[in-house]
Amino acid sequence: MTRVSTPRIGIVGAGIVGLALARWITLNRPGARVTVLEKEHRVGAHQTGHNSGVVHAGLYYTPGSLKAELCHRGKELLRDYCVERELPYQEAGKVLVARTRDDAARLDDIERRAKANGVVGVRRLGPDALREIEPHVQGIEGLHSPRTAITDFVAIAEAFADDVRRSGGRIHLGTPVIALRQDADGAEVLTGDAKGERVKRRFDTLVICGGLHSDRLAQMAGAEADPRIVPFRGQYHELVPERRDLVRGLVYPVPDPRYPFLGVHLTRHVHGEVMAGPNAVLATAREGYRFRDLLPDDLAATLTWPGFWRLAREHWAMGAREAAVAASASVFAREARRLIPEITAADLRPAPSGVRAQALGRDGRLLDDFAIDTHGRVICVRNAPSPAATSSPAIAEYLGEKVLVTR
Repeated sequence: MTRVSTPRIGIVGAGIVGLALARWITLNRPGARVTVLEKEHRVGAHQTGHNSGVVHAGLYYTPGSLKAELCHRGKELLRDYCVERELPYQEAGKVLVARTRDDAARLDDIERRAKANGVVGVRRLGPDALREIEPHVQGIEGLHSPRTAITDFVAIAEAFADDVRRSGGRIHLGTPVIALRQDADGAEVLTGDAKGERVKRRFDTLVICGGLHSDRLAQMAGAEADPRIVPFRGQYHELVPERRDLVRGLVYPVPDPRYPFLGVHLTRHVHGEVMAGPNAVLATAREGYRFRDLLPDDLAATLTWPGFWRLAREHWAMGAREAAVAASASVFAREARRLIPEITAADLRPAPSGVRAQALGRDGRLLDDFAIDTHGRVICVRNAPSPAATSSPAIAEYLGEKVLVTR
């Protein structure tokens, strides 16, 4: 392997994970030449800019998994960074609301996981204690995570980008990757721009943090098609301003382990809004933020993937329920009322949606943990769902110390 005194490191994707990595390299590998390539004309344009803004504490994740390890570390790094840069960061607190005895029984496992993951301050709540924290919630039990926080992930991504530029890194916006090839000494990337010009760029190491397009970019590098990204659109509604006092912090249902998504929950944002959602329905485009958004190639990639049909057979009932929630504001309000009975359809108004890049195996298994593969001179972040934004500084640290350091 050829060693170079000034390594050229390329990163595809200027979401919060790619920018966190670029920042880590500029701070920790003096002399490295870092270049970020982003097809959009702003940073954080997709998953970073379309999420709930929650800084997760690590309640749910399997102890010992990358998610558990990097969420715990990332939360601490992110909090310190927000304090240093005077960015929004509020420990709003989160309650999981058990409505039934089955829900309450599932809280036992979540509490064990939370404690194993080092989550600070987690405690069980009876109905009276639950109402002291969230007066409008109705439940027979709860689990409180007081250190769960809220922030503005786009503001953080923009701050990361500023740090990269100040340290000599380059961020090329409006620069999509068209083709990629590699040899023993590096990777060559063909990029385009709005004028139709084509530029070849060569790197000693390339890291793909492509989110909704990570599988396609990985295949350009010679990686397997498995897993494939299947996009799920999450719709949000916003509580009208005069009803925001129904929610003090973050109110979640107890997740059902039979299903891959959480269901509608309520989250206060740092700018005062209170969001209900998201649900989860199949998107017909990878960047399909609206119901009418349809890209035939994207939809075909989903429908021709064997894993999709295996997933659909197993979870068709959940899919039908989520579609009903998406189709009707009154049904959406009914889901929110499971947590706060006072909410009506008149209290909600539509808000922008998000699209989750969910990696799905050929066998129909949804990848739960973060997944990172190496193919020659290319490192591929194949799966980075929630809590990737929370974990982003720790993902960067992990990649820098465990992967890039050996190259």
